[in-house]
Amino acid sequence: MDSFTQIVLGIATAEVVAGKKLQNKTVLYGAILGTIPDLDILVGKFMSDVDGVAIHRGLSHSLLFFLILAPLLGRLITKIEKGKIDFKTAFWMSFWCLATHVFLDMFTSWGTQILWPLHYRFALKTIFVIDPLYTIPLFISLIYVWKNKEHAIRKKYVYKGICISSGYLLLTCILKLVAVHQFEKALKQQNISYQELIVKPTAFNTILWNANIATTEGYFLGDYSFFDTQPISFTFYAKNSALEEKLKATQDFQKLKQISEGWYLVTEKKDSLYCNDLRFGLLNDNPKQPQFAFSYVFVSANNGKLEAKEVPKEKRDGKALLKKIFTRIKGN
Repeated sequence: MDSFTQIVLGIATAEVVAGKKLQNKTVLYGAILGTIPDLDILVGKFMSDVDGVAIHRGLSHSLLFFLILAPLLGRLITKIEKGKIDFKTAFWMSFWCLATHVFLDMFTSWGTQILWPLHYRFALKTIFVIDPLYTIPLFISLIYVWKNKEHAIRKKYVYKGICISSGYLLLTCILKLVAVHQFEKALKQQNISYQELIVKPTAFNTILWNANIATTEGYFLGDYSFFDTQPISFTFYAKNSALEEKLKATQDFQKLKQISEGWYLVTEKKDSLYCNDLRFGLLNDNPKQPQFAFSYVFVSANNGKLEAKEVPKEKRDGKALLKKIFTRIKGN
């Protein structure tokens, strides 16, 4: 999830575990602890585009990382807040602030390697990385927590916020099951045989859902809104074995195949080859010249080999995408 949401969740978690002992200092510790797992983004800036993406939500989002770091952070907090908090409470505050960060990330499309060093990413794909309906109730509850000093009242408000936000998170799971059913029904009606189906929400909402359907020849992409009145339509994107063969010996290409979990498409534009991650959708509606949200262009490096560079996204791309989503949410 976005940094602000993780900070809010971290503060709420710190308040539940140590609010009685630390009072409003839970804001400081919760914000810091809730942000720590995403520091891998800073590490990634000193690496190549592909390697930086590969480590995101890896080691820093694993149970192993929490179990090593939580005792160290707990000891540090105990020394800073000498006499106010014991090691056991500081340890659990650190552990749960780190753990809830990752548990929430597991609901997004990118997922987390919570069992690192295993490569598998747990991704429920029920919520977009920014969703105000999850964040706002939790944030409002923390405003009331901040204004009150009595522990019982603070506890009541923080639990209210957590229950509402968690209830919405549960609702996203139910909405996804409905969306999956609609896609499966449409595929059956249109006699489309497939190997795998993934369904995930579009930006900032859980009304409009995208589907990626893998076949032996390529991929079908489609979307479904709960306000739709017409059948779901799918657009087919064929695999291009000839283009993939050109990148076969490229190390970055092999890494991108693993990162995308097999959901990738190689395209060519102006004599340049692109590897596109299909899991995060399109920026346009042109099947002949598709522009994917996450795309990497291969360029010649100093050593003469090809290396992948992430294609930068323009502000106008984001505005166009949001406009398209807003229009499509209303139904087909």
